[in-house]
Amino acid sequence: MDREAEMERLEKSIQACKRCALWQTRTNPVIGEGSLSAGILFVGEAPGYYEDVKGRPFVGKAGKVLDELLESVGLQRNEVYIANVLKCRPPGNRNPTTEEIQACTPHLEAQLEIIQPEIIATLGNFSLAYLFDKFGLMKDKISKIHGKVFTVSTIAGIKIKKIIPMYHPAVATYNPRMKEVLREDFKVLCSQK
Repeated sequence: MDREAEMERLEKSIQACKRCALWQTRTNPVIGEGSLSAGILFVGEAPGYYEDVKGRPFVGKAGKVLDELLESVGLQRNEVYIANVLKCRPPGNRNPTTEEIQACTPHLEAQLEIIQPEIIATLGNFSLAYLFDKFGLMKDKISKIHGKVFTVSTIAGIKIKKIIPMYHPAVATYNPRMKEVLREDFKVLCSQK
């Protein structure tokens, strides 16, 4: 498979997407970025204000925390892939709706098929809920399962081996003490490579 050509096709599809109403209020779709052969793929929930403006994932305050966490374990953005469940910003940064998630997740699944990461790190509740459902894992509160490693089976052409749920990096912008919890979870993530 020519990953670059496949991703280019997917990007065009996302830019033209009208599967839900979010295309009407977005500035830019936020497709994702990073290495197309990444071993680790991070999945957040949806673009925020700055992501919508720039068309890139995790470029606001939470993005600064994510960059710091990556650096703490010796990783750079260009070595991983960063995506979201939704590719367009919900107005006012509200939570994604079930309909929006259903409309947008085929794009995320296509990214997973193209990149074939060994590990998915879920960032926050929405990516945790979606991916645990997708791979048939038993969901629990993020406070109970963050930093734990879940082994999964290949499904529908997606060959992920492990899913590691994590708090969304934004939690550290509201509660600085959570940064240490996130750092520990990133150490677990890197121990699985």
